[in-house]
Amino acid sequence: MIAAYIKYLLRSGNEHSIHSPFLFELYNNVIAARKDHNPEYEAIRSLRKELLRSDEQIEILDLGAGSRVNKSNLRKIKTIAKNAEKPAKFGMLFHRLIRRFQPATIIELGTSLGLTTLYMSKANPDAQLITFEGCPQTAAKAQQHFQREHADNIEIVLGNIDETLPKRLETLDRPVDFAYFDANHRYEPTVRYFEQCLPHIQNGSLFVFDDIYWSEEMTRAWEYIKAHPQVTVTVDLFWIGLVFFRSEQVKENFTLRF
Repeated sequence: MIAAYIKYLLRSGNEHSIHSPFLFELYNNVIAARKDHNPEYEAIRSLRKELLRSDEQIEILDLGAGSRVNKSNLRKIKTIAKNAEKPAKFGMLFHRLIRRFQPATIIELGTSLGLTTLYMSKANPDAQLITFEGCPQTAAKAQQHFQREHADNIEIVLGNIDETLPKRLETLDRPVDFAYFDANHRYEPTVRYFEQCLPHIQNGSLFVFDDIYWSEEMTRAWEYIKAHPQVTVTVDLFWIGLVFFRSEQVKENFTLRF
């Protein structure tokens, strides 16, 4: 992963390497926003600090690629908050993206303790946010956090995402406007989840893929997604990848600093 990051640094650009007016505006005003002091972040920051101090243990049911840090199924909350939760700067980025595009329907694959979910929920409280989680005890903790923060627009779908995602997608009566893929970090499930969501997109939909260089399988999945004929613009931020389907855009892949 270190070698991949060095390659990323060598090829990544900033606003001066962007030709697209759409992406130039998005990069400067949303992705690379330097002054982001939204008061809505404070409650989530406080919750993260609490979780990072918690010695409470829960049993993890891991249906994905597993953890590189902890192989035990019995884990402390503070360990999950440190290693499984995305750092705050990504939650804030998702918050800015959702405020920018105002998606009505948001899905998240992989709830964990719900911190990233809360950033997305607070960005558009009127949106329908459906988050999928395979671990019952993790989902129960996330539900407590959603209730505490009065995030009433979140629905947790509990169970194996291989089974729950296609079933829940069938019941949607609106397009998937925003999707965050942070579940099974393997090639086949990542591509399958992507393709299951594709029939539900609209022209302005945005997909975000987590850990695109986490493993050779994830990088291969990212290359497949970039090359897909329905994908027009992708943005490689190393830790995550953004995928757009805007038919008015020329197909182009950007690697940008974040």
